[in-house]
Amino acid sequence: SKATVSVLNCPTAHTPRFPKMKYVAAFLLARLAAAETGAEVNAAQIKQILASVDCKIDEDRLSEFLAEVEGKDVNELIANGTAKFASFGGGGGGAAAPAAAAGGAAAPA
Repeated sequence: SKATVSVLNCPTAHTPRFPKMKYVAAFLLARLAAAETGAEVNAAQIKQILASVDCKIDEDRLSEFLAEVEGKDVNELIANGTAKFASFGGGGGGAAAPAAAAGGAAAPA
């Protein structure tokens, strides 16, 4: 039988390829909501988010993830992660430049 996979890469029948990414995604969603109230993100919030999309929760992985991000600034974590992605290199060129508006006028911003 085929495993059902949600948008957060949360298989219901097998272990995900990147098992921590679902915790990262749920953490960032919880952090976004917490930013409005000034509250801290906790395991219960992450579990609630993951449960809402039928993700299996590995308590050990969740605890490990929370220990790794505890006391760290989310913006710094994202910046450090982005820098790591830069080392992967990239394929393909950038997007094509927008065409000039008719009559030679600049396109509106």
